[in-house]
Amino acid sequence: MTRETITHSAEETIAFGRALASELTPPLVILLTGDLGAGKTTLVKGIAEGFQAALADDVTSPTFTLVHEYRGPRATLYHIDLYRVDTERELETLGLDDLAAPDSILLIEWGEKFPRFVRERNVEIVLERAGENERRIRVLGK
Repeated sequence: MTRETITHSAEETIAFGRALASELTPPLVILLTGDLGAGKTTLVKGIAEGFQAALADDVTSPTFTLVHEYRGPRATLYHIDLYRVDTERELETLGLDDLAAPDSILLIEWGEKFPRFVRERNVEIVLERAGENERRIRVLGK
């Protein structure tokens, strides 16, 4: 699965995530890469809606809590933000391995900081600013 699109608003990014969810089947590890403010959490809002795991307004960045869980009928989504995690030791204390299950999807922001996630990932979604409100989104399968 490799595709690219440009969205022109947060609403379009959410809609793209909603549509993308129909192509995703757990178990998955998805790396979300892009600069701060690139739209990673906005995309997760749509993916969570697509899995009927949460409404877009209920999905927030896990920057300080590190992990948010959203349960849907087809999958449990774990939205993980490793921006503030700097070492393997800190990573291990999160117990992310315990989240892996046949019905789980791990959506990991800043996972590229840790080589194990680069190796384990099934999908990488790269988000880049293409203008004030535009985002270039590339979905790369393994």
